[in-house]
Amino acid sequence: MIKNLRRAGMAAALVVMPLVAPTPAHAHDRSTETYRLPMAAAVHLLPLAAEVRDGYQRSSFKHWNTGQNPTDRCNTRAEVLISEAVNPPEVLPGCKLSGGRWWSYYDAKWVTAASALDVDHMVPLAEAWDSGASQWTAQRREAYANDIDAQTSLVAVSAASNRSKADQDPAEWLPPAIDVTCRYTSEWIATKLRWGLTIDAVELEALTQLAEACPVTIVAYEPAP
Repeated sequence: MIKNLRRAGMAAALVVMPLVAPTPAHAHDRSTETYRLPMAAAVHLLPLAAEVRDGYQRSSFKHWNTGQNPTDRCNTRAEVLISEAVNPPEVLPGCKLSGGRWWSYYDAKWVTAASALDVDHMVPLAEAWDSGASQWTAQRREAYANDIDAQTSLVAVSAASNRSKADQDPAEWLPPAIDVTCRYTSEWIATKLRWGLTIDAVELEALTQLAEACPVTIVAYEPAP
């Protein structure tokens, strides 16, 4: 795996690679800006730092919270499932979901039961902690864990694919559906840029190689509030 490659030259690579400023474009109906840039340039906007797992607890990221509409009894997980359904489920009292159909893009499988899906944090909570979230307030960690405002932050996928991924970064795990590698990598980078998270040397090496294999892929992200 890429994670086993040498770490030695990666800090130097970060120094010699020129930084390319992202191009802003107004997005949606809001006053925020979406930045769009080639994947290779986006990789080198990510700060390089060692990962630190000290003190991590999953409970440090409050989730799932009441979502965008606290009165509908649908938490963030349910809101993601409703939003991403190809065939919408019936929403029963208490936000119980019945029926529906979803496409799990990690493993290219159809899923027809909400209970068989996980809502994956594109950048897992433990990885976020290692990459800077340990220094955030509890409120910002909650916002990260329930980030329904960015389409790529949370993704409904089969439980099997999500648990295979666990807390691994792209140097250690990529979706088994090979044809989505570029999409997955761009969404990983976009999430880290959105939240100002760092990458370590081995992750940088992996992302650099992946970017070279995806020369026309664009990374689009909006900085988190």
